[in-house]
Amino acid sequence: MAEIIQRDGTWAFDGTSVRITPGLHRSVPLFRQTYGEITVPLEAVAGIVYEPERKRGRLRMRLREGADPLLHATGGRLPVRADPYRLTVDVDRSGVAEYLAEEIRHALLLDQVPGEPTKAYLLPGPPVPVSVRSSDGTVSFDGTQVRVDWADTSDRVKRATGPRVINVGDVVRVEWLPNSGLEDGFLRFVTRETVFSKLPAEKDPYALDLWGNVSRDLLTALVATAVTARLPHPSTHTGTEREHEREHERDQEREQVREYGSLARGRGLAASVPPPSDHHDVLLRRLRELGELHRDGVLTDEEFARTKAVVLRGF
Repeated sequence: MAEIIQRDGTWAFDGTSVRITPGLHRSVPLFRQTYGEITVPLEAVAGIVYEPERKRGRLRMRLREGADPLLHATGGRLPVRADPYRLTVDVDRSGVAEYLAEEIRHALLLDQVPGEPTKAYLLPGPPVPVSVRSSDGTVSFDGTQVRVDWADTSDRVKRATGPRVINVGDVVRVEWLPNSGLEDGFLRFVTRETVFSKLPAEKDPYALDLWGNVSRDLLTALVATAVTARLPHPSTHTGTEREHEREHERDQEREQVREYGSLARGRGLAASVPPPSDHHDVLLRRLRELGELHRDGVLTDEEFARTKAVVLRGF
């Protein structure tokens, strides 16, 4: 048994797994204390290093891609202090930290643990039921359904629709971004019906807008992880969803070209397909027409850029 006990937490390695227990000191972030103890099987570990510093060092464990639903749900966006796979080490315990890291590396070599991505989650994520109160409402997950009860400060459209209940089988993916105090974050449940929705989080009835207490809102990652752990593993994705998204974008581009043609005809501008010999002149003319529509406020910046790209590709 190799073990290191610090104010920041305790890491213990028994030869088959690393048990990570967060410390109880007030300096330990609320997220880590709430997430609780994590048992990481050796087969989920990709590597471990001890990084010495002048006053304190840091143990940092790297997991194999696809092994942990927490890392997949948060996409590397957890604040450093909230990362459960980092441990702050006092300088007088650096020798113990080095020993623990060496024991884990030795075990990885002996067991020939591969470094490539996993085909299934090797960690379970947080237990359910789990419920978190955020700045935009309370989100709960019981293992089969997500329920969102809006706060009094939520957008009136959200409050008018009432509580949102989503079956986990309808969820395509979970999107999560923490709020930084300067910029809002969000927790969004993307379903088959809303996969192409472009609503901002503050108006999306399938999303919580995170704008309040940073430490409290960070706990929404618990729900994001619990739901993610019950969705198909990323390795099973066939690319169908991405192809649907690309087809949707192509449909939007075609629609914008049609709209551009209608606008052009309405303003007496050229919009017909020219013979090949006139392509260069027509291209310049259409770009000028687009510029006029943009300057006049008919096309937004985004519509102008997208339609311009479509016209260029068409030539």
